[in-house]
Amino acid sequence: MIKFFNGVYRAGARPSRFLSTLIVSGIAYGLYRGVQDNYLVEVIKITPFERGIVEFFREIPGLLVMLLLAAMYRFSESKIFKIGVAIMLAGMTCILFSPSIKALVVICMVIFSFGEHIVMPVRSTISMDLAEESRRGASLGITSTINNLGNISGYLIVTLLFFIFARLGFSRTDTVQFRTVFAISAALMVAAVLISLAIKETELKSSRRRFYIAKKFNKYYMLEIFYGARKQIFFTFGPLVLIAHYNADTSIISFLLAICAGAGMLFSPLAGKLIDRIGFKKVMVLDTLLLIFVCFFYGFSHRLFSLHTAFIVVCVNYVLDSILSLGSMASNVYAQSVSSSQEELTATLSTGISLNHLISIFIALSGGWIWKVTGIEVLFSLSALLGLLNSIYAATIKTGEAAVKTN
Repeated sequence: MIKFFNGVYRAGARPSRFLSTLIVSGIAYGLYRGVQDNYLVEVIKITPFERGIVEFFREIPGLLVMLLLAAMYRFSESKIFKIGVAIMLAGMTCILFSPSIKALVVICMVIFSFGEHIVMPVRSTISMDLAEESRRGASLGITSTINNLGNISGYLIVTLLFFIFARLGFSRTDTVQFRTVFAISAALMVAAVLISLAIKETELKSSRRRFYIAKKFNKYYMLEIFYGARKQIFFTFGPLVLIAHYNADTSIISFLLAICAGAGMLFSPLAGKLIDRIGFKKVMVLDTLLLIFVCFFYGFSHRLFSLHTAFIVVCVNYVLDSILSLGSMASNVYAQSVSSSQEELTATLSTGISLNHLISIFIALSGGWIWKVTGIEVLFSLSALLGLLNSIYAATIKTGEAAVKTN
C-alpha cells in the first residue's frame, strides 16, 4: 500500500496524524457497525418497518449538515474535523450507558450520527487539500483505504468476541456481549479524539453557506440524490435481509462486513487511480449499471435458489455492492473539478451530503413500508431502477464540461 503514497501528497503536507485519527476512529466505528443491526433486531426488537423509522432519525443530521457547518463558520476545516470526532465519542458513550429502550437508543445513535456527518465533508476536503492537484482522486482512495483498514479490524474483533461469547454459553440476545463491544469502541474514540487534537491547524476554511446552490453544480446535486437513494436501501435493509430471511447472527454479519471493508481497502486506491485515469464520468456510469445485476440477485435469490445457495449469493452481492459504492468518489472529484476554490468545494460537498440525506430519510421510511407491504423483491427492484437512472444522468455530463469553472 505504501507505493500508493508516493507522489500523492504535496510538499510540506503532514497527513500522518489525520490518517491515524481515521484508522483509530475507523476501528471504533467497525465495532459499533458490526453489532448495530443485530443489537437493534435481537435486543431492542426492531421490526423491518421500525428499522426504516430508526434510519429516518439517524439520517436527519446528514440533512442538517449545512446548518451545522454554517454555525461553525469561524473554524478551520481541521477544527471542524476535531469537533466531529468528539461528538462521535459523546454518541458512543451514550450508547454504552443507555438502557435497551428503543427511544433512548435512537437518540444515542442520532448523537453519534451528528459527529459522523460533521466529519464527512471536511474529511474529503482535507484529503484533497493534502494532495497534489493531479492526485486528488488517489488521495481520496488512500483515505478510504485507511478508513476501511480500521473498519475491518473492528469487524474482525466483533467476530472473534461473539465467537468466544457463544463458546461461553451466552445467548444471541444477551446484552453483556454488546456492552463489551460498545465499551471498547468508546475507549478507541477517546484515543481518536486525543490524536486529532495533535493535528496542525490549517488555513483551509470555507464560507459554509447555509445552503449553497450554484447552477454549475446542478448535475452534482442530482447525482448525489440518486446515490443517496440507492445506497440507503442497501445500508438500511441489506443486513436486515440477512438477519430476517437467513437468520444470520452477529458473528456472520460482522465477518461479512469485514470482507466488505477488506474489499474496500483493496479496491479504494485502484478506484481512485481509475478515476484519475479514465475520468469520473465513465466510472459513475459503469458502477451504477453493474448495480442493477447486484440488486436483482439480492432481491430474488431466495426465489431462484435453495436457502443455502441463496444465502451465499446474497452475501456475494452484498460485498459487490460495497465495492461498487467506491464509485461515489467520482462525484467528489467531479465537484472539485468544477469548483473555483477549496472553500466553494467544501460548501458544495456539504450541500451534496444534505441533498443525499434528504432523499435518504424518505427512502428509509418508504423502504420499511415497501418491505412490509410488498416484500424485498420490490424494494431491491427500486434500488436497481435508481441505479439505472443514475447511470443515464451521469452519461449527460458533457466532455470538457467540468474543466469550465464558472461562478
